[in-house]
Amino acid sequence: MAYETIELLINGEWRKGDGGGQDIINPADESVIGWCPHASAEELDMALAAADEGFKVWKNMTALARQKIMAKAADLMDERVDYIAECLTREEGKPHGESKIEIGFVSDLTRWYGEEGKRSYGRLIPPRIPGARQMVVKEPIGPVAAFVAWNFPATNVIRKISGALGAGCSIVIKPSEETPATAVCLAKCFQDAGLPPGVINMVFGVPDTVSRHILASPIIKKLSFTGSVPVGKHLQKLAADNMIRCTMELGGHSPVVVFDDADLDKAMDMVAGFKFRNAGQVCISPTRFYIQENVYDKFVDGFTERAKALKIGNGMDDGVFMGPLVADRRLAVMDDFVQDAKAAGAEIVTGGERMGNQGYFYAPTVMKDVPDAAKIMTEEPFGPLAPMQSFKSTDEVLDKANSLPFGLASYVFTTDANKAKTMEHGINAGMVGVNHPMVSMPETPFGGVNESGYGSEGGIEGLEAYQRTKFMTEMGV
Repeated sequence: MAYETIELLINGEWRKGDGGGQDIINPADESVIGWCPHASAEELDMALAAADEGFKVWKNMTALARQKIMAKAADLMDERVDYIAECLTREEGKPHGESKIEIGFVSDLTRWYGEEGKRSYGRLIPPRIPGARQMVVKEPIGPVAAFVAWNFPATNVIRKISGALGAGCSIVIKPSEETPATAVCLAKCFQDAGLPPGVINMVFGVPDTVSRHILASPIIKKLSFTGSVPVGKHLQKLAADNMIRCTMELGGHSPVVVFDDADLDKAMDMVAGFKFRNAGQVCISPTRFYIQENVYDKFVDGFTERAKALKIGNGMDDGVFMGPLVADRRLAVMDDFVQDAKAAGAEIVTGGERMGNQGYFYAPTVMKDVPDAAKIMTEEPFGPLAPMQSFKSTDEVLDKANSLPFGLASYVFTTDANKAKTMEHGINAGMVGVNHPMVSMPETPFGGVNESGYGSEGGIEGLEAYQRTKFMTEMGV
């Protein structure tokens, strides 16, 4: 099977990289499928200089001209979807069909940002001084730095690239070194669509080394990061030295609240599929299950049946629903969560162990009667683990849902409008889904609160994140 050659993209040219590199591993069979080169310090400086020059070109193009290039890039993504999805599956592990859906979302998002860039309106303000004219305009903020996680190699990358380009900014982006091919394929779509050199620059390397170097540059005016809370805090501190504006999409620990009046079969079908999508390696994955006491056993039993029925395997095989974890290190993390929960008194209903001895597969796991003291109730597992608790009242479960410092996504299942509104307004989260889990679309804001970060990607909010506001007043001209 084909796999993309990985190179650095600097000022419109692909380079082999002078800073060493690392193997790329297929998590389904542990084979080496490629090599990811690292950028040297000199190459990072070249990428920064290219972004500076690329910004001058891109910002001065009309919004219509930018939109046409972005639309063409989206068309190329659609044309190349099978190949890009194959690269994605081989480096990250998710099923090929799921990878194709991700690429479809990515092309949709690219089109949406291109179109929204044409609607970046300013306004006129009535003056207090006779004869004066007062105007407010939105300008692109400048060259952007972006660092992204491995779990959605296409979505995480395109949210940064398309948001920046739609607003008129250039970008230096460092995708994950574990999943680089998807990002390279997307960059080539923009290149082939006619994007000017220097508007997108793509580098790889040791994350802390690259981020320190790039964020130390006065060229960068905006940072967008998707990843863990500790790394987000670290990058925010680095950005503060140059007063770089930030968007932080950090980790979560999404509560799922199921009331006894909910349609249980629909709730179980939706949440089980969403929980084990991408082996639970999703920042908005359901990760804390609170089920009202009189339907608790029924829900646990039904959810467990669905977990056991999932087909696990290589994402390139037909009918596979869940692939492997991304790397060997994640297996030990899953085992640690499971053993800690058992020691705290939880019952492992199904799963709780590695599957086979080749590939990083971990069984879909359901834990019953998990106490608050268990680590999994306070730390995001980022894997196929579903811990469950019962609750009695709305007030009790709202307190539990808000008991952690995270606030990314949350989910509620009920047919009672009053309960729905109480939870929608009461939960501390950036996104709340009632009776369905679809909280991420191109036209809607995606982001969290508290330690899950700040700022939004998607929606008009996502475009504004890459803009600055300028007020102009004139008289006698």
